[in-house]
Amino acid sequence: MYKYEHGGDIYTEKTTADGRSFVDFSANINPLGLPLGVKAAIKAALKKCINYPDPFCRELANNVAEFLQVKSEYLFFGNGAADVLFRLALALKPKRALLLAPTFADYEKALKSVDCSVKYYALQESEGFVTGKDIVGKITARTDIVVICNPNNPTGQLTNRQLLERILQRCRMVGAKLLVDECFMDFVDADKAFSMRDLLEQYPELIILKAFTKTFAMPGIRLGYCLCSDDALHNRLHQCGQDWSVSVLAQEAGIAALQEQQYLHESFMLIQEERHYLMTQLTNLGAKVYGSEANYIFFYLPKPADLVELLHKQGYLIRSCANYHNLGAGYYRVAVRTRVLNRGLIKAIKEAKKYALFTDFN
Repeated sequence: MYKYEHGGDIYTEKTTADGRSFVDFSANINPLGLPLGVKAAIKAALKKCINYPDPFCRELANNVAEFLQVKSEYLFFGNGAADVLFRLALALKPKRALLLAPTFADYEKALKSVDCSVKYYALQESEGFVTGKDIVGKITARTDIVVICNPNNPTGQLTNRQLLERILQRCRMVGAKLLVDECFMDFVDADKAFSMRDLLEQYPELIILKAFTKTFAMPGIRLGYCLCSDDALHNRLHQCGQDWSVSVLAQEAGIAALQEQQYLHESFMLIQEERHYLMTQLTNLGAKVYGSEANYIFFYLPKPADLVELLHKQGYLIRSCANYHNLGAGYYRVAVRTRVLNRGLIKAIKEAKKYALFTDFN
């Protein structure tokens, strides 16, 4: 039976044993929830659902292009970033790929769906799981695509701009594509955040992956996109799937989301403050925290070994990272949420540690 390995599984068990709803820290979604303007846009768009959606997402593309200051023809939209990822794999059909380890599991899943051989650049715990300069030497004439999640999921660490440019130049030299996933860049502190999109015109080898999912708390709507200046790749992307993968409701939701400037500002400030709170509290509990730059915290806490289960009993879902390449038991990822919910999680972890200590003692 197929095993689902992502966070956000609130459906397998909808309530705790005593009937409470779970508090989900396993999915990295904006804690402010779906913006009111997006809700209103979806409601207003219902009457448009009698028509097929625009297969080229033209109005949405024009709005995103203006928002990001890029050419609209660089944009390709899909049913979430994951859908775009699988389309890219099918359109490119690479034979050999280089991925970080650990990183988001669907890169490997998408690549292996087209029989691509995957090699891993192992991020070192001693270096805080930050991408090292030696990755450039791992990109050879046999490499067809390199994938860098920035900031990386689950570690939350940034690959710096200078190194990414060296990787991109190396990809050009060997004839490879570079896919940079910037889905979490919106949550990075302003003095550290950056995008590679200013290099799109110069480098048709560059592909950037983005989504509305995390930034605007709309994972159930499914809206993602990529940016690339390679016209031939755009044509193949359209040929590698149905024409109507982005619904009328999703397109209207995306257009409305781009107007939510105050929401974005409030989200950024909240995450900045609560990220610091969670990192401090987890450190005080004995966890090794790896300085995440995103809207989630990556940490190591070897005991209690059954932390996920103990928190589950208390009504909290967190993401075990034990199944990631280059990780093992004791590594976890938790989303940054509101202060009330974050306090609840910290309290639950304290209770789990006390319970484990008492059990060991007896």
